[in-house]
Amino acid sequence: MVADAPVASTESLAAVAADSTYVSRETPTREEDDPPLAMEAMRAVQILNPSGEVTMPRPDRTRVMCVANQKGGVGKTTTTVNLAVALALHGNRVLVVDLDPQGNASTGLNVPHHTGIPDVYDCLINSVPLAEVAQAVEGIPNLWCVPATIDLAGAEIELVSVVARESRLDRAIAAYPGEFDYVFIDCPPSLGLLTVNALVAAQEVLIPIQCEYYALEGLNQLINNINLVRQHLNPKLDVSTILLTMYDRRTRLADAVEQDVRNHFGDKVLQAVIPRNVRVSEAPSYGQSVMTYDPGSRGATSYFEAAQEIAERGVKEPVGRNA
Repeated sequence: MVADAPVASTESLAAVAADSTYVSRETPTREEDDPPLAMEAMRAVQILNPSGEVTMPRPDRTRVMCVANQKGGVGKTTTTVNLAVALALHGNRVLVVDLDPQGNASTGLNVPHHTGIPDVYDCLINSVPLAEVAQAVEGIPNLWCVPATIDLAGAEIELVSVVARESRLDRAIAAYPGEFDYVFIDCPPSLGLLTVNALVAAQEVLIPIQCEYYALEGLNQLINNINLVRQHLNPKLDVSTILLTMYDRRTRLADAVEQDVRNHFGDKVLQAVIPRNVRVSEAPSYGQSVMTYDPGSRGATSYFEAAQEIAERGVKEPVGRNA
């Protein structure tokens, strides 16, 4: 059972601010702050893996991960897209299910999701097989995406009268004829029926937390909902991963929030931390992840390290059922 979410106390923040010797662990060296072109090129080759020789560990069974946080703007979609691309570029078969009516994950992977395109709505409401809706992501081998169109906005209301409404997505994923190493479900910024479907379908929850005080406040409700789903609908559900996003190394507040989260969640928090990086924000406007848009950037490197950590954890720990 996961305890209540942490709240950064004014005392802990004040203590950090008062300590004149405190140095952020993200404080860059001269080399990191202004990396030579050679270092950027080396990182880019490592991330893009053009030879395909370098692989990340593959889990024994399919890992279905729900990326959830009811607070908007904390990096759910960005995290989903970049982790999926990083894993796919390094030998894993990955499916992204876009469960947000805004369709941002579909945009970030450059997958068509205009009106009339078969999407996840058809799977949830009309029981269309997921295999008929999934699209291969151009330029990224081993990566598929189930897009979301604006039709999904009405699914919350339409699901109310549907039989077994909480497990529609779970059944669709279980019936998929192919086998994936990872299934990432990008949730909407709410705790409605779409998010409940994602929580029932998943074995693991990945929570991105923005390194700001407000981001901690909504965690209590999210954790409570996860506990309710575990008790009544999906006993295998586990909050397995916490990822700190939008880390601003210039502020001591970010360090204080990080310490509070690490003290509360322990080793569920990835060592990799995602910094604020303009390349991460620019990439979706080109229909790309930051991994392919600017593979030498700090944002791409951080997401690559996060993906590597998730892959290594999946091999060390037993994971759930097959897809």
